[in-house]
Amino acid sequence: MSKTETKGMKYTEEHEWLRVEGDVIVVGITDYAAEQLGDIVFVELPEEGTEVARDDEVVVIESVKAASDILAPLDGEIVEINETLTNNPSLVNEDPTGDGWFFKLKVADLSVLDEFMDEAAYKDHIG
Repeated sequence: MSKTETKGMKYTEEHEWLRVEGDVIVVGITDYAAEQLGDIVFVELPEEGTEVARDDEVVVIESVKAASDILAPLDGEIVEINETLTNNPSLVNEDPTGDGWFFKLKVADLSVLDEFMDEAAYKDHIG
């Protein structure tokens, strides 16, 4: 289980977690998604300053099992990327809900997070 506190996080049906930090949303994948992918060997991150629309493919992950895309959960601007993942993609497996985050997204209205699942609903979702 991750070392990082997950209280207050929101979750997407695509197994991404969203955490508010100030006026941005930090985006990563859940422990469940990291386990399903297996050992991650490559992460391709977007460029900072990129404007994204909800459901745009923004991150490519390659694992020993498969390639997968991380979608933008909301419309916004990528304001920071986790450059550590470029040289250490396995960090996503080691701490998916902490140091293994992918990008930070600036959105116009943080209240849109209310439409996503809380932790209890996500646990029901993954069964």
